[in-house]
Amino acid sequence: MTSQTRDREVESRLRARDVRYTSGRKRVVAALASAHGPRSAAELNAELLPDVPLSSLYRTLAVLEDAGIVSPHFGARGVTRYELAEWLRGHHHHLICVDCGSVDDVAVPSDLETEVRRLVDDIGMLAEFAPVNHALEIEGRCARCA
Repeated sequence: MTSQTRDREVESRLRARDVRYTSGRKRVVAALASAHGPRSAAELNAELLPDVPLSSLYRTLAVLEDAGIVSPHFGARGVTRYELAEWLRGHHHHLICVDCGSVDDVAVPSDLETEVRRLVDDIGMLAEFAPVNHALEIEGRCARCA
């Protein structure tokens, strides 16, 4: 998806909620679009200052989350990281470093994704649960920490 298409889609979704797509919100969306994984508010703040003050960043993340534009990921260390929602970013999974806390996106080849989906469906049947989607998070050590 091009940045223009992404911005049109985000603006349309916000407009449907009577919310403006401000320059600060555009900067947050662009920063998340260029990231290689979910980002914490602190990481976004370091990248976006002075253009987006921290108080505006938190409000923007709340507005974008409420509109379904960003998805929060709650880390084991209490750090919430944000990324663009799957409808904007595409389906992917995460690699989470248990030492430094980094979170990286990983796209799974279609043959392995088919196998993951089969496992999700099988687990759902065992639990009498009808899965509609899935997200795989693999914990381990990144190359820097290994």
